[in-house]
Amino acid sequence: MYRRLVEVLVVAGLFAGFAWAEESAAETVAPQGKLVPRPLYQDPPFDAPTDPVLCFNAEQNKWFMYYTARRATAENAPGVTWIHGSNIGMAESSDGGATWTYRGTADISYGKDAHPDDYTYWAPEVIWHDGVYHMYLSFVPGIFTDWNHPRQIVHLTSADGVKWDTVGPLDLKSDRVIDACVIRLPNDTWRMWYKDERRPLSLCYADSNDLNTWEPKGNAVTDYNGEGPKVIHWKGRYWLIADCWGNGMRVWSSDDCTNWSLQAEPLFGSHGDVVISGDRAWWFYFGGPRQPGTPRQRRSTAINVVELSVADGKLVAADPAQPTYIDLKPVREPER
Repeated sequence: MYRRLVEVLVVAGLFAGFAWAEESAAETVAPQGKLVPRPLYQDPPFDAPTDPVLCFNAEQNKWFMYYTARRATAENAPGVTWIHGSNIGMAESSDGGATWTYRGTADISYGKDAHPDDYTYWAPEVIWHDGVYHMYLSFVPGIFTDWNHPRQIVHLTSADGVKWDTVGPLDLKSDRVIDACVIRLPNDTWRMWYKDERRPLSLCYADSNDLNTWEPKGNAVTDYNGEGPKVIHWKGRYWLIADCWGNGMRVWSSDDCTNWSLQAEPLFGSHGDVVISGDRAWWFYFGGPRQPGTPRQRRSTAINVVELSVADGKLVAADPAQPTYIDLKPVREPER
């Protein structure tokens, strides 16, 4: 009798152990996707990629990354000369965004007739619509030691995402505009956010029916001054992220894409892009976490990525000290 009782208890214990093991395994399943390296990407020629934007290239079945190729390794470059004279670098990924390979610079000719050796390209925005790639490029006509010079946003188009034809500069009623971000609204019109340095508060927006002609509407938000705006629609709300320098990457949310509420907690990093794939989203940024008020270093290090989530109505980035898994699907990202 005693021996039979022991056998029953042993069998019961084994079943309980199996159940506990299965439950623990379910709780510790690794996130879907591939583990990303840190840093994610460094620019081979100049070691200072900034302002990344991503677009899936269906023709080559790869994700493309476009970025400002700052010349951090340039010698005899006083002031902010090294931030000027930049091309638009390109990298590609064939494994869902986990690893990136340098593929050169975007084939752009705008401005080179008048400035063959001293043009500056910054902060591209790249979208795909109705069979055409569109780039909204920040252009500076020269290489300068300070920031006090004209700049404009130029519209380019491409059939392959590599060679770009000029449509022309945008008339945004200012000679100091940079950093475009474009999405399509529910009524099928288009909205652009950008920085207008002629305004006391520089984060502005404009609307268009055709991606060519834009009507400036004034300030998008007035809580902070900033640049590099990025707007997405995710988890039932619009989110506006902007690089507000010493005040961090500030985040606003909106139900209608017009009236914005500031969240208290900023993101980290500098001027970046959010890629939505399936029901997940990732924040691509350059640099890394820095304390408010800390100056940026000349060498911008690299581009990194973390996954985003929404918690308690706020946009939250995962801890960059923890592993990040990525799984960008081979599908064009909707511009809505």
